[in-house]
Amino acid sequence: MTDAIRETAQSNAQDVVELAKRHLVQPWPTAGEVGAEARPLIRGGEGIYITDGAGKRLIDGPAGMWCVNAGHRREELASVMYEQAMLLSYNTPWYTMSEPSAVLAKRIADYAPGDLNHVFFTTGGSSAVESALRFMQFHNNVRGRPEKKLILSRGGAYHGSTYLSASLNGRPRDRDWMDGADDLVVKLSSPNPFRRPEGMSLAIFSNMLVAEFEETVSRIGADKIGAFIGEPIQASGGVIVPPDDYLPRIRKICRDNDILFIADEVVTAFGRLGHVFSSGEEFGLDPDIITFAKGVTSGYFPLGGMVVSERLLAELRRSNHPTAMYAHGLTYTSHPVGCVVALANLDLLEGGILAHARAIAPYFQEQLRTLEELPLVGEVRGTGLMACVECVADRESKNPLELDTSVGMRIDAHCHELGLLVRPLINMCVMSPPLVITRDQIDDMVAILREGISRTMDDLRSEGVWQG
Repeated sequence: MTDAIRETAQSNAQDVVELAKRHLVQPWPTAGEVGAEARPLIRGGEGIYITDGAGKRLIDGPAGMWCVNAGHRREELASVMYEQAMLLSYNTPWYTMSEPSAVLAKRIADYAPGDLNHVFFTTGGSSAVESALRFMQFHNNVRGRPEKKLILSRGGAYHGSTYLSASLNGRPRDRDWMDGADDLVVKLSSPNPFRRPEGMSLAIFSNMLVAEFEETVSRIGADKIGAFIGEPIQASGGVIVPPDDYLPRIRKICRDNDILFIADEVVTAFGRLGHVFSSGEEFGLDPDIITFAKGVTSGYFPLGGMVVSERLLAELRRSNHPTAMYAHGLTYTSHPVGCVVALANLDLLEGGILAHARAIAPYFQEQLRTLEELPLVGEVRGTGLMACVECVADRESKNPLELDTSVGMRIDAHCHELGLLVRPLINMCVMSPPLVITRDQIDDMVAILREGISRTMDDLRSEGVWQG
């Protein structure tokens, strides 16, 4: 342990809180707290557990941020990070390359569906999406189609925090106070079956979404639309699982109209649904581009990227502009330490974690769905090892708690006290634990979440906010 690490490990938790309030700007702050806020302190982790500033052991319900797929404190990942740093800590990607980046690109391409054979590495999910969108713009410029630049996105979507990627977001409150490239983005409806019109079947709901897509392409013109981007499952939007036939039908419309289909697999790749990529295995898709991040290194090192179709690159090579430059890159593109961690992480996934995730996912979903017995719970939905518990005022109207939109935070606070970290999203609780979770640990997680929701119901009743 280095002196710096030892110093922080031995510091008083309250001292750390005060340092944060004075100096640390947190992500997604409110104006009233920006630069003066401290969040729950996490000091350690092992397996599916983390330890907070008070020494309390908690189940890591969100796996960090959908990303600690292999679990905390994996020596296999920490050791290769050290070894690579001692061998080569960095190389500039502008005019050199490292061995780990080339080996990892080949290995990732082998898992990608269709002809997605080429990988561009970034530092995370936002930069991966940004890279894909800028590639679409470059591709159309080189092909003499400068007007074909609009991007189709959806309500409930989350694609990042950089300017262009954030412009695609469709979650409540994301864009209330933030600017975006609104002239480049066209928003479609969220494919959320839970919010479909009363009495409408899933089949008709899917038809409605597809018809909206077709009408949008017809009205705007395919010659103006460069790409559609969608998460196979809308993760931060509340784990929205679309109707089964929806994405394949959208893919066909995109292909028929020469619109790039970008699958944003920042969350769903690298084991969250039991596969390295879910597009082909789970949804029968062959996207033009897949973006990824998070689970590629299990969160041990910042890394992301996009996998690009061979066809698209071949079209560029055949163009009349051989010197046209894709003037886009990052200082840490293809970082050797990140790439070698990703290679070791793939070893762990292939060595049994993927198979375990596929085997235990049905139990995970089955146990979480028992929470629908609680009056506050409107729906539990999900697939693989990702799920959402959505709380509503009543099941008939499916009305979120308008008088108390912080219900997720209330549940999280109770669960924290009981030994579980939850990802609260307004009236929803998102669960996406490390993929190494066991059946007994799932039982513990669900029991704590049940008690946390029950205590929240008692709070709401006593405050007169909700009667159940």
